[in-house]
Amino acid sequence: MTKLTWTAVVLAASVSLPGAVTFAAAQDITIGVSISTTGPAAALGIPEKNALEFVPTEIGGAKIKTIVLDDAGDPTAATTNARRFVTESNADIIIGSSTTPPSIAISTVANEVGVVQFSLAPIPITPAREKWTAVLPQPVPIMGKVLYEHMKKNNIKTVGYIGFSDSYGDLWLNDLKTQTGAMGGITVVAEERYARPDTSVAGQVLKLVAANPDAILIGASGTGAALPQSALRERGYKGLIYQTHGAAAMDFIRIAGPSAEGVIMAAGPVMAPEGQDDSALTKKPGMALNTAYEKKYGANTRSQFAGHMFDAFEVMKRVVPVALKKAKPGTPEFREALREALLSEKEIAASQGVYNFTDKNRFGTDDRSRIILTVKNGKYEVVK
Repeated sequence: MTKLTWTAVVLAASVSLPGAVTFAAAQDITIGVSISTTGPAAALGIPEKNALEFVPTEIGGAKIKTIVLDDAGDPTAATTNARRFVTESNADIIIGSSTTPPSIAISTVANEVGVVQFSLAPIPITPAREKWTAVLPQPVPIMGKVLYEHMKKNNIKTVGYIGFSDSYGDLWLNDLKTQTGAMGGITVVAEERYARPDTSVAGQVLKLVAANPDAILIGASGTGAALPQSALRERGYKGLIYQTHGAAAMDFIRIAGPSAEGVIMAAGPVMAPEGQDDSALTKKPGMALNTAYEKKYGANTRSQFAGHMFDAFEVMKRVVPVALKKAKPGTPEFREALREALLSEKEIAASQGVYNFTDKNRFGTDDRSRIILTVKNGKYEVVK
């Protein structure tokens, strides 16, 4: 198991919203954050942690106390972190994790004890997870649809698949088969899997190249998504390569290098808010995050994963003041009030989408949460 260390997070901004009752004056709101700042998913967890520098330290008159633990992408460590947040810190909210398997583990704890969880990775929502888990990344079917429509438009008839051998890979393979099956005209002719820590996919790529599909979808995230991208091009594959929003980061281009050229990638609008209409509700928060992030970390360091963390606090800016009118932080009543506010507040604008959570829709986003990117001359460009 990964050695767990407590990390105090110092937040750089503050927001005070009007209209909140001063229940919070006597007690802080405690937020436990379990993310992967080491291990195979560090390319996701590090920008998520960095984004905490640009979120509010106060909402609705209540101070925010944020505690960060590294789970290294390990579901067991994520479970331990979540239980520590609840038992040792009496957390009001849990955020995490960076990837799907540990996020599922946290969801189990959150729904067992009755604490709102903001997942930073797409996870399958079962009836047991519906009450207390909200998922900030775009759901796979929304992001998948825009990729499959691009395939149809480009006369793709056969597609191969290679993805992680875990729940994230399962989500994408199942969606690929379901949506393309319903659309008709696209056949999945080969499917391969690999583990997140793998350093070679030579065998899987040889099988895919031998099948010679018109296009290949890679169901992976972080820098792990670059591994098959590079291997496919090195083995001479000439067809279109598609990537999921889990790969939407500058690190993907850095690791994949020239093989990234021409990739077709689903992404959230935070990757290119400059091109949005002024009327787009995602433009202002996206510009705010990217301006602050790139001022500190350099040009072209923006990250979809930083956006998910930032958006957790954008959602909280709407729901916390509502909950504070009903109960005091640190109590079951406050946690229930937060859960209810997630359902009552509508059109919550954030960098990655506009959220409208319901009892059954725990993702809350729609088509406003997606764009398509490609890589040209080592830079992301929006595909119109």
